[in-house]
Amino acid sequence: MSAIDDIATERRRQQEVEGFGPDRDDGYVHHQMARAASAYAWFAGTPDDWRATYSGAPPSWPWSLEWWKPRDRRHDLVRAGALIVAEIERLDRLAAPEGRS
Repeated sequence: MSAIDDIATERRRQQEVEGFGPDRDDGYVHHQMARAASAYAWFAGTPDDWRATYSGAPPSWPWSLEWWKPRDRRHDLVRAGALIVAEIERLDRLAAPEGRS
């Protein structure tokens, strides 16, 4: 699978398993998904020893710590990509004329 395929698969998982579909995503009007994506991308860029000892979530993390679930660098970047897609889709729905999405 390519990186783009992995991001699309993660986005589908977020929707189908976690229940983060358009209705729920549209409630994040303070750009929480973009901030969460930045937290995962930032964490993916930290040194290995720092990743191993860091506790908590980056300051940009918008939600409860129970939702902060970093893994390995690639997975963190895939998750960041899926959250970016979710935020772009939310912005597109917001900008769409009434009744079109």
